[in-house]
Amino acid sequence: MSSPRRACPVCSREIAVVGGRYARHDPPGRRVVSYELTSCPGSRRSAPLLSTEPRLFDPEEPPMAGQQQLF
Repeated sequence: MSSPRRACPVCSREIAVVGGRYARHDPPGRRVVSYELTSCPGSRRSAPLLSTEPRLFDPEEPPMAGQQQLF
């Protein structure tokens, strides 16, 4: 199963969010030939929570025709 992706606040690339943080990723652009490892400053930064929680049912939506209460 893949992780949800959101835009990095620094480089605006679509990055996986794992454990509430953006995954480590390279800065945008071409890699330079070097032995130094560099990461985008947005790597491992806390990801904001989603604005709304996903719901299975909408409580304000009226019941479907023919649907009866159980109790």
